[in-house]
Amino acid sequence: MPTLSERKPTPEQILQQLESEEEHQARGRLKIFLGYASGVGKSFRMLDEGRRRHERGQDVVVGAIQPKLAPDVLHAVSSLEIIPLLHVNGVLVMDVPTILHRAPKVCLVDGLAYDNPPGSPHEKRWQDVAQLLDAGISVITSVNLQHIEEKREQVEAITGKHVTETVPLSFLQMADEIVVVDAPPESCMNVSEDGKSAGKLNQIQLSELREVALLLAADVVDKQLERYLARHGIQQLWGTQERILVWLSPRADAKRMLESGARNRDRFHGELIAAHMNRSEWSSEQREAVQRGLELAREKGAEIVELDGEDAVDTVLRFARQRGITQIYVGHKGRESLWERAFGSDLDRLIRSAEGIDVRVFPHS
Repeated sequence: MPTLSERKPTPEQILQQLESEEEHQARGRLKIFLGYASGVGKSFRMLDEGRRRHERGQDVVVGAIQPKLAPDVLHAVSSLEIIPLLHVNGVLVMDVPTILHRAPKVCLVDGLAYDNPPGSPHEKRWQDVAQLLDAGISVITSVNLQHIEEKREQVEAITGKHVTETVPLSFLQMADEIVVVDAPPESCMNVSEDGKSAGKLNQIQLSELREVALLLAADVVDKQLERYLARHGIQQLWGTQERILVWLSPRADAKRMLESGARNRDRFHGELIAAHMNRSEWSSEQREAVQRGLELAREKGAEIVELDGEDAVDTVLRFARQRGITQIYVGHKGRESLWERAFGSDLDRLIRSAEGIDVRVFPHS
């Protein structure tokens, strides 16, 4: 966590803080349900929260909703007032003037990344939402990770699915709250442009998408903290947050593990350590594979450590505790994990014994 310090503000800083707080109070609150894959249930979560707020007495309306709804979503929205969408040049758009005139406390908006037709006051639906927020109307909305402009190419590389409608990351960073909607893998579908299922995403794809979504959400939370501290005149001093240990062995997916580790290190201002052992039973090909991983680790700026010990699990955990490691990355192949092949059935023992340390398992071929 960041360390905070306070100092006596100048009159100009006090005035700026007061103005910032007034703007914050006058503006509507923005809550975003972020899905890292289609089918995780972000629309249901959004509408269900609206239903619960309505039941608690809040004035809630639905400003935009998908034309075809699943039964559970229909139930969540059945008790809510819906502002009908407008048909403009064959495109369904949000009726912003009616919502502004109605002036609800909360407006639910699905499909945040949708484009408006030519000639509309705003080119994008997220800009309609910004107008509602400026008018003091709180908005609860939903969006898929693939529609975040700055993440679009990265997600497309993972899923193979291209999208054209996007929301800038800067808009998400304005959010007062962001929720990453998680779901069982069997619920996550890769949906094609015509709305038909294009098959389920595999475990590796879901793991990569989830990581991107969590890092994005963490970035939004950081922005929330920065705004809060700025409004209250508090300085922040950042320290090391994560110490990531990537365990390199002959069959580990070193590239994916190190790329993930480097992203997390950079994101959380942390440290990246690549550890390996020199096993006498390894073949020349296995040693070369480890060396390739070490070369990539050096390119990523990782600290290289060679560990020596009879029991691999005890050796890794002893080093991890000495260095204050927060995450250990290891490879795994179904029941035949890297640990099982090299040292016996030790992956489960590593996970059980790593109290206070997260163990992240990367599938490999």
